[in-house]
Amino acid sequence: MNPMIDLKALRDDPERFIDGARAKGSTVDIPLLLELDEQRRALLAEQEQLRSEQKKIGKEVGPQLGKLKGQLKAASGDDQATLQAQVLELEARPAELKQRIQGLDESIEAIEPQWRSLQLHIPQPPDADVPRGSSADDNVEIRRWAPEGWNWDADWEANRGFPAKTHLELVEDHDLVDFERGVKVAGSRSYALTGDGMRLHQAILALGMQHITRTHGYRATSVPVIVREEAMTGTGFFPGGREQTYHIDADSTPGPGQDLYLTGTGEVGLMGLHADEILDTDQLPLKYATVSTCFRREAGAAGKDTAGLYRIHQFDKVEQVVVCRADEAESRAHHDAMIGIVEELLQALELPYRLLQCCTGDLGMKNADMIDIECWFPGRGDEDASGRPSGEFGETHSASRLYDFQCRRLNLRYRGEDGKTVFCHSLNNTVVASPRILIPILEMHQQADGTIRIPAALQPFMDGQDVIGG
Repeated sequence: MNPMIDLKALRDDPERFIDGARAKGSTVDIPLLLELDEQRRALLAEQEQLRSEQKKIGKEVGPQLGKLKGQLKAASGDDQATLQAQVLELEARPAELKQRIQGLDESIEAIEPQWRSLQLHIPQPPDADVPRGSSADDNVEIRRWAPEGWNWDADWEANRGFPAKTHLELVEDHDLVDFERGVKVAGSRSYALTGDGMRLHQAILALGMQHITRTHGYRATSVPVIVREEAMTGTGFFPGGREQTYHIDADSTPGPGQDLYLTGTGEVGLMGLHADEILDTDQLPLKYATVSTCFRREAGAAGKDTAGLYRIHQFDKVEQVVVCRADEAESRAHHDAMIGIVEELLQALELPYRLLQCCTGDLGMKNADMIDIECWFPGRGDEDASGRPSGEFGETHSASRLYDFQCRRLNLRYRGEDGKTVFCHSLNNTVVASPRILIPILEMHQQADGTIRIPAALQPFMDGQDVIGG
């Protein structure tokens, strides 16, 4: 059974994992795992010793039995009884060893479910340079960018000369989204993009795919969005994220089958493509990009984001994934490059944004490091004296460095120069997710006359259209 974490690293430095779990707010019992692992290793060692003895006896017993049985035919009286006892003793030894080995098998099988479960709950330890913190409130701003003329120290009206409308007002003014009918079809947090709203949505996804594939050479790849449990567990979304995932029960569908799940990101499908494979070094790095529909239950999410396009159950996302050699410096270089790709895209869309270094408490289960990118949303934030929002940052992108965490769970390896297999490293990043990204596009490019300017980068994907409304 393939370990889900590096057990040798855990044995060599358990405090790193214990401290890492504590920093991420995890209560997993690592000392218990170490105890179970020690028991399991002792049982396996004893079993291996018995198998070796079993093999040795198997070679020796046959000739000995043949000799004794030959002697037995000519023996009589006490000699015959002695020889018969020796034959029975020799015949019993393999059976006794077999029984002891089976008993050890049962002991190992009794330990392994908890041994495996504990591994699945141990988070990736955060990198040493990740700041400590308990939640997103402790994330650290790295830098900001804004198009020429935007003043961070002034509010929207001072920057643009007129009060900002929220995206809810803008989509109603221009008939871009039908929330009422979307809810009628699918319930809360649902919507139907209409007219230029749908065209803008398709345009941003097309721009994202062109940018990541043609400009940066990632391989365009489609992936299933309905996946097996192994894909969710292998990528680290299970066991901890079940409450956020839509589940298709096998018993609810006709015919034989298994439970399936709707993915919340194309990362699951992209990483699952090479599960249980051994790659050649010259195949690395793998650089994949996909555009897929994503589903999240948003269980427990409430408050100001329940209305509008910010926190919804279904959306589309262009995702990028890198699978590379097990080298920290190489992983860090890919991480930086991923962030740069997104910054290029946001600057082309003329959207003010900031980079946030996520703290340990906001990294999640699988990440050694994560950088969030937040765009400026004029229609979010506390209301001012006139009842208009004061503006606020909102997360639109997230770039993660995972080292071998996913690849161990997926059993994804490459053959090194010495011929030995090594678990790969992986990284992932949001290129663009829509319709959330439509919020800052609509709000930041609204004009005093009520129209919405379409950024130049999107116009080729809108048949040259440069404005919505008017």
